[in-house]
Amino acid sequence: MRSYQPDLTPPWKKRNPAPEVEAVPDLVVEEPASGFCGAVIRCEKSAEGPVVTLEDRFGKHRVFPMVERGFLLEGRPVTLVRPKAGQAPATPWRTASGSVAVPGARARVARAGRIYVEGRHDAELVERVWGDDLRVEGVVVEYLEGVDDLPALVDAFGPGPDARLGVLVDHLVPGSKESRIAGAVSSPHALVVGHPYIDIWQAVKPASVGIDAWPDVPRGQDWKTGTCRALGWPTDTGAAWHRRILPAVRSYKDLEPALLGRVEELIDFVTAPAEAG
Repeated sequence: MRSYQPDLTPPWKKRNPAPEVEAVPDLVVEEPASGFCGAVIRCEKSAEGPVVTLEDRFGKHRVFPMVERGFLLEGRPVTLVRPKAGQAPATPWRTASGSVAVPGARARVARAGRIYVEGRHDAELVERVWGDDLRVEGVVVEYLEGVDDLPALVDAFGPGPDARLGVLVDHLVPGSKESRIAGAVSSPHALVVGHPYIDIWQAVKPASVGIDAWPDVPRGQDWKTGTCRALGWPTDTGAAWHRRILPAVRSYKDLEPALLGRVEELIDFVTAPAEAG
């Protein structure tokens, strides 16, 4: 007499069991249904069963049920389980921007949206600190030759709900030429922000470069050239940037908060999901 298995599911429809992974603090996973990616903060009991709290790179928290095959770890389905008593927390690896890194993450296909920054040095600084984050998010950074080109850039780009445009401008202070040009951008899908510094060099903390302060350069002088002269550096501004200033930036801690907040604001804006309908 034949014996029959109680499970009548065809073999080709059966899923391979997902490995169980302990949800230790700072483990980075993705919840595939929402696309939310973050580091484990804590596990708790609830009326419906165990849940896990994740924190993304912007500090946002979301709570998810710890269901079978409920998460992706390095792109593979896993089942999160509560860690054993006394489990030591993992040491988090963070990017230069201070966000929790995604282990084994591959660069995402570039979004239609873009971030433009005013000047090559600005673009190099953003890449140095936020490059890992931007590749995970699929955001490309390009540079403007000057803020005078901004209106033409916005018109040519044609920002929309699925192709947002973020722009970082130098010396964006009330009453300046930069503020008047930025104020003319009216698209709801374009965001222009700026820092108060004459040049991006000033956004690097003086102590990180080994100086007491950035010098005051008289009006009418090229600021970078005047700065090199005042500091006793050769007046090759490109060499000063690439040999003295940029190498001194190891992480966000070497930058002034006025720049940090503006770049994070642009990344948030460009990566925000398009609003329905």
